[in-house]
Amino acid sequence: MNILEQFKLNGKKALVTAGGSGIGRAYCHALAEAGADVAVVDIERENAKTVTEELKSIGCDATAVIADVSKEEDIDMMMGKIIDRWGRLDIAVNNVGISIWGNAENFALKEWDRVMDLDLRGAFICAQKQARVMIAQRYGKIIFTSSISARIVNIPQFQVSMSVAKAGLEHLTRCLAVEWIPYGINVNCISPGAVMTPALEKPYLKEKVSL
Repeated sequence: MNILEQFKLNGKKALVTAGGSGIGRAYCHALAEAGADVAVVDIERENAKTVTEELKSIGCDATAVIADVSKEEDIDMMMGKIIDRWGRLDIAVNNVGISIWGNAENFALKEWDRVMDLDLRGAFICAQKQARVMIAQRYGKIIFTSSISARIVNIPQFQVSMSVAKAGLEHLTRCLAVEWIPYGINVNCISPGAVMTPALEKPYLKEKVSL
């Protein structure tokens, strides 16, 4: 068997949050090229639609889902649309994240909460809803996008909230991997370094979507 054949995902149903640009867009294309059908989830409608059309052009059954994954009701809507369309979910890539730069002594609590809501709380709620579907199937793959910032201190741009959230996300991955493996669910985490995405085109903006 050709080595690439061993990585085929024909018939699998996948979602990618923040799939409309950057690393998320690359995830969407990789899944589609391997044969999966893909739900492109993004808060930016036009980005989601653009990537969806790109995937359709290579024969993927792709759909755009507009959702803010810091809101539980949006996550429920996201899952409802996917299950209504396909009846199952095999692969979930939870990729949303933001980073807000600032010195810790002056960091506003509302900004701290915003990062935690997206990077950690939202990722957990997504995984929780996804696992409920996958447990019934006795099969699933959940992947989080963390960051090298979970294990280093960034300088000169201080990013305390994102670094702490991503460190929490990596341990969340370990916890869920152990808890859900009896149901046939694998939970993994990818922790890239700096990647040249639209979010890094203007590197000294105070706030940016990090993935």
